[in-house]
Amino acid sequence: MASAELRDTRRRIKSVQSTMKITRAMELIAASRIPRAVARVEASKPYAVKLVDVIRNVAGASGGVSHMLLEERPVQHAGVLVITADRGLAGAYATTIIREAERNIVALERSGTPTRLFVVGKKAKTYFEYRKYHVARSFLGVTDSPGYGDARAIANTLMEAYASEAVDSVDVYYTRFQSAMTQVPTQFQLLPIVAPSSDQVRTSVDYSYEPSPDQILDRLLPRYVESTVFSILLEASASEHSARRRAMKAATENAEELIRVLSRIANRARQAEITTEISEIVGGAEALVQQK
Repeated sequence: MASAELRDTRRRIKSVQSTMKITRAMELIAASRIPRAVARVEASKPYAVKLVDVIRNVAGASGGVSHMLLEERPVQHAGVLVITADRGLAGAYATTIIREAERNIVALERSGTPTRLFVVGKKAKTYFEYRKYHVARSFLGVTDSPGYGDARAIANTLMEAYASEAVDSVDVYYTRFQSAMTQVPTQFQLLPIVAPSSDQVRTSVDYSYEPSPDQILDRLLPRYVESTVFSILLEASASEHSARRRAMKAATENAEELIRVLSRIANRARQAEITTEISEIVGGAEALVQQK
């Protein structure tokens, strides 16, 4: 009959094996989503680049840039948008960008500039609400596979806050996808829009305008904000899947190593039991011989 130590070790091995199956499955799921997420990031870039070109050309035709979204004013209230994940098990992905945003929020508060907080993802919402920050608006169920409708809803919320002067600037904190192994915490000024410079424009085109350039610009700038938010969401989603794949791969490898260690412990315990049983049998046989 197995000893209590051996039974406990075998139970631990079974428990770790069950956990390893889950982590391996999550690793494979995340790995399967990374190519699609990266492809969406790359597919969104030409549209954003062309939109910048068109805005620059239209602004030049209008004789100067004048729009509410381009207006720079003293920052009395700072808007902060933090983009994290809805689910965990992605290593330090959410924690890193949350801490980066919180450092800047604390710095703004200490300098006398109140902040208005917007969050994307359950991780950021839970973190900031637990620490008694007031979250003006949260967006959940977005980060796994963001759509353009999600970006439009977020952008409209931010633009309305900026237009009503509830905030005088909006900074976005997200994780930029650089490669499958590298994701960079990034701060980006979304509002006011920084007018595109000439070196950002790849082509200079003369357009025929209907209606006027000012009216076209009035329609293009909100689309630019939406497109920028959508690109940021796609980058964050690709970063999340990459971080989760790495975290689950490391967890699987750790589980395999733990199983090897526990197996050695179980083998030693079993060998000790066998040795004890043999000793008992030999001792009993010798006792019988002596009695005869």
